Amino acid sequence: TGGSGGPDIISTVEFNHTGELLATGDKGGRVVIFQREPESKNAPHSQGEYDVYSTFQSHEPEFDYLKSLEIEEKINKIKWLPQQNAAHSLLSTNDKTIKLWKITERDKRPEGYNLKDEEGKLKDLSTVTSLQVPVLKPMDLMVEVSPRRVFANGHTYHINSISVNSDCETYMSADDLRINLWHLAITDRSFNIVDIKPANMEDLTEVITASEFHPHHCNLFVYSSSKGSLRLCDMRAAALCDKHSKLFEEPEDPSNRSFFSEIISSVSDVKFSHSGRYMLTRDYLTVKVWDLNMEARPIETYQVHDYLRSKLCSLYENDCIFDKFECAWNGSDSVIMTGAYNNFFRMFDRNTKRDVTLEASRESSKPRAVLKPRRVCVGGKRRRDDISVDSLDFTKKILHTAWHPAENIIAIAATNNLYIFQDKVNSEMH
Repeated sequence: TGGSGGPDIISTVEFNHTGELLATGDKGGRVVIFQREPESKNAPHSQGEYDVYSTFQSHEPEFDYLKSLEIEEKINKIKWLPQQNAAHSLLSTNDKTIKLWKITERDKRPEGYNLKDEEGKLKDLSTVTSLQVPVLKPMDLMVEVSPRRVFANGHTYHINSISVNSDCETYMSADDLRINLWHLAITDRSFNIVDIKPANMEDLTEVITASEFHPHHCNLFVYSSSKGSLRLCDMRAAALCDKHSKLFEEPEDPSNRSFFSEIISSVSDVKFSHSGRYMLTRDYLTVKVWDLNMEARPIETYQVHDYLRSKLCSLYENDCIFDKFECAWNGSDSVIMTGAYNNFFRMFDRNTKRDVTLEASRESSKPRAVLKPRRVCVGGKRRRDDISVDSLDFTKKILHTAWHPAENIIAIAATNNLYIFQDKVNSEMH
């Protein structure tokens, strides 16, 4: 958790593939990695807590002299690479530059060199009369983070997504108008796989808002747009995937048309299910589940905070209508989660169709306390613990959430505080 300031506002949260590590990025360009403590033998049911494992400065503020633009250090996205040896690796990106970091542990140090003294200085060779075999001595655990590669100059516009391919060799990065494919070992060139920039910028009607690789098929990826559509692309079809293989778009209901229709239909996040069969999207008021085999409409639509429909005018005036909320699947793809205002976050059970509103705040989140469901009322009768729409705090927004890949453990970024909630032993999420 953090105080109230600018640079420590959390801008992304991401579990690694086992869920043992959790990384957060913040507005000040820092990455903090938390590690799950092993379960204690005395209390086998007490799940391990997450403790700070390593903190490092990933990005610094820069200045683009050609365009006279400041480049923020804020971390837009973090993605873990599948682990291939004892070290962990992650990609982190700000608006312009992607970096590959390697995280290693050291708990032994070599001692007894023949040609160096204890400080590491070279000895006078004439004083070396006998040779010894250096040995490794145990020492306190050190976590070392080193930058392995810097992928720069690939983007003219701001990077909004990075996604590691299931081939574990390539990844893609997307900005407002283009998507590039990189090889993890090559930093000086990338392949442009989507380019929606019109010849004349005055003809621009939509931008790319998010993109992700399919979890199992290395040739498939999806990108979402500010017009509310999803395009599934197949890299086997052509090198430049400007012609999508499938377009997922819900026809607009003319009776719901308003001045804000286009803004609130913009997709702020898209995530493939772990199975690879479905896609989850978030727009301003809803989350939708799409089946890859059905483009015409989503198979499920869930209202996140429908009570804001009558408040769109004031949300437009205070710019909240442009907030970009993320969404997440649980490990079995049966529950979906997304954030809202007033430090609320929502969960929807796809099987039972039950949903719940929970609050991530210091008052409601005492360690070991059980979260109470919250309700927002829109007028009329008000129950005792209900919150009225007019008293919601729109400065407290939960944009970034993550779900442990296998267990019911969730990470919620509430401005500059990170909350980690977990299921009670042998109980359901609701």
